[in-house]
Amino acid sequence: MRSVGTLTRADLAETINYKMGFSRAESLDLVETILAKMCDALSDGENVKLSGFGSFVLRDKKERIGRNPKTGVEVPITPRRVMTFRASQKLKERIADAS
Repeated sequence: MRSVGTLTRADLAETINYKMGFSRAESLDLVETILAKMCDALSDGENVKLSGFGSFVLRDKKERIGRNPKTGVEVPITPRRVMTFRASQKLKERIADAS
């Protein structure tokens, strides 16, 4: 049912198809719509929270000085926005129980 090692969009669509009874095309469209909505929200500067799973959080990093590890030369690192993922407590517990 699922490829080993990586969960894909197709795997999600297949699960929706199997559990909800939607057609494969409808299932894939549903997955694509959800992912597009998440991407749009993040692009608009909104954080995305999926209860029981985790949160995708945007952070603005200031400009700072970095160092080339090979040469030791200092270089400026430009300010940028980064996205981090914070797993929910439920997800952390589930992962801990699986090992």
